[in-house]
Amino acid sequence: MNNEPSLCEKKCNCDEKFHDTRLIVVTGGPGAGKTAVLEMAKKVLCEHIAVLPEAASVVFGGGFWRLPSTSAKKAAQRAIYHVQNELEFLTLNEKKWAMGLCDRGTLDGFAYWPEDEAQFWQEMKTTEAQELKRYLAVIHLRTPSEKSGYNHQNPLRIETAHQALQIDQKISNAWKNHPHYHVIESTDNFLAKAGKAMDIISKYLPECCQKSLRIPYE
Repeated sequence: MNNEPSLCEKKCNCDEKFHDTRLIVVTGGPGAGKTAVLEMAKKVLCEHIAVLPEAASVVFGGGFWRLPSTSAKKAAQRAIYHVQNELEFLTLNEKKWAMGLCDRGTLDGFAYWPEDEAQFWQEMKTTEAQELKRYLAVIHLRTPSEKSGYNHQNPLRIETAHQALQIDQKISNAWKNHPHYHVIESTDNFLAKAGKAMDIISKYLPECCQKSLRIPYE
């Protein structure tokens, strides 16, 4: 199993060894296309961009019990929050990367939390303001309906199309107050959707990393 950081492939034009890393969240409900967009990012962005793994996949893929009870759902979201927190902490403190692209962020757990909002903040020992300021920007890919292409290709995906849309709306509610919250609506042309996401990401890149950018969909 390869546990090396997931880095982008292009050689950057600068020789900077240390960076003040900023984080961008790529989020959305089940089936929104986050994984595909981040795979595209790995191909077209430079080596100074790191792509963080999805904390939920780390937790559930590693064998964490996925049970239907309220206590189990809360335990899972606490675990996911802390894994996400440590992945971000590691990325920031390595100072190797100008940007970390997060496959979801800490507030995504709010959409899966089985009890009220106040208890979420209490259990995570944080506030909305603290979580929002962690990130430079948030890019929300909206989930497609079943007619528009929702599927179960991801083996960890257990939600129906209706449940996925409900989660997607909760994710919107969690992130909508971020000052740089970008929404990309679902479309039958996924390359166009991915292209919009890459365009937004590119605007936040440092100048040297922008010069290394080669967009395949143009």
